[in-house]
Amino acid sequence: MKRIRIVIGILIAGGIVAGLWFWHDREQTASANQLILFGNVDIRQVQLAFNDSERVSAVLVQEGDRVRPGQLLATLDTLRLAAGVGKAGARVAAQRQVVARLEAGSRPQEIRKARADMEAAQADLENARLNYMRVTNLVSQTVEAQQSSDDARAALDMARARLAAAKETYDLMVLGPRQEDIAAAKAMLQADEAGLALARQNLADASLYAPTNGVIEDRLLEPGDMASPQKPVFTLALNDPVWVRAYVAETDLGKIHPGMNAVVTTDSFPGKRYDGWIGFISPTAEFTPKTVETAEVRAKLVYQFRVFVRNPQDELRLGMPAVVTIPLDRLDTQTDTASEGEKLP
Repeated sequence: MKRIRIVIGILIAGGIVAGLWFWHDREQTASANQLILFGNVDIRQVQLAFNDSERVSAVLVQEGDRVRPGQLLATLDTLRLAAGVGKAGARVAAQRQVVARLEAGSRPQEIRKARADMEAAQADLENARLNYMRVTNLVSQTVEAQQSSDDARAALDMARARLAAAKETYDLMVLGPRQEDIAAAKAMLQADEAGLALARQNLADASLYAPTNGVIEDRLLEPGDMASPQKPVFTLALNDPVWVRAYVAETDLGKIHPGMNAVVTTDSFPGKRYDGWIGFISPTAEFTPKTVETAEVRAKLVYQFRVFVRNPQDELRLGMPAVVTIPLDRLDTQTDTASEGEKLP
């Protein structure tokens, strides 16, 4: 009986040893076939602000709302901005008329008037010349004083000058505006048109639109608040793409490469697996961040990498701890998708 008990004890001990050996061998095989790393879910965030300083007129979305590209989120008071557009538009209209007048040149009526003024100046000159001759004759006969001759000579000189001026005015009317004046007017028109475009853009910037799909994370300003480019109105969480930021030890760096399939699990959803792939591996090493959980607590060099995750139910949240399992015995990779992922920041 005692011998039987000894045999049974030996068999039990042998079974325990065999079980431990089998479990240890299985763990080693599993460890050799996969790489288990730890990280956190990472989501990009965008600070949305107006491009001008004005009071907020309306805020159209709440925290937690999903938005699509081009969706109107908030508006500013546009009274001052609309007046600026009207003023700039009036300035452009006036300058266009200036350019049109210069390009059209002198009107026929203006040319005829200049010619008439020249002919009148010619008649005045002829009258002044005849008067000077009469006065000179009378002075020679001592009938008139010398002062009369001097006055007549001055009147004759003034008539000649007026005729010369009238001729120049007529010639200018025939030639029309100078090309330099036209070019300067056109340049001023371009400046005014640029001012109008800027005023219209400022008016358009009074409406804040969503740049892409996302979720409103924070609503920072309310109607009546003074907005400015330095004061964000919303924080927008970009939930596509979602990735897990993890770190791999230098000794395991050669086991992974971009495009490898990966599986992500979290404590928040036990038993649920999220398919993903490695989209980025940092080209530089760094010391283990204090927030990263690793099996070895001593500092050593690690490389950051990102695992892009499919998140159709939007269950993964920013900062959520995650476990990344990378099968090392599978040859299939997400080649096309990974190449797209690598382009994402």
